[in-house]
Amino acid sequence: MNPGADPLLALLRERYGKRWAIRRTENLWIATAQDPDTPHAPTLIEHDIERFVRQLEDPPAGAGRRSMLSVPWINDRLFEVGEGVYWDDTPPAN
Repeated sequence: MNPGADPLLALLRERYGKRWAIRRTENLWIATAQDPDTPHAPTLIEHDIERFVRQLEDPPAGAGRRSMLSVPWINDRLFEVGEGVYWDDTPPAN
C-alpha cells in the first residue's frame, strides 16, 4: 500500500504524529508510541478504524515493564535503521 495515496493515514499522522508513529497494512492500523518510556500501551494494533482512533485518544494501560528499548544496556547497542527496525552491530560472543 502506498502511504501517500491514503488520505486517512495522512490525516492521522498529522493529528497524532507527535505522540504516535502510525502506519497501516491492508487490514490493520498500527501505532507505536514515540516515547519509549510511555506509561500506556506502547503499541496499538486494530482492524477497526473507529476503535483505533479511540485508542489513539485514550490508550489502554501498558502491560509489564517499560519498553526494552529504553533500557540503557540495549539502547546503547542498537541504532534505528528504519521505522521500528533496529540493528546491533556488536559481534556475537564466543
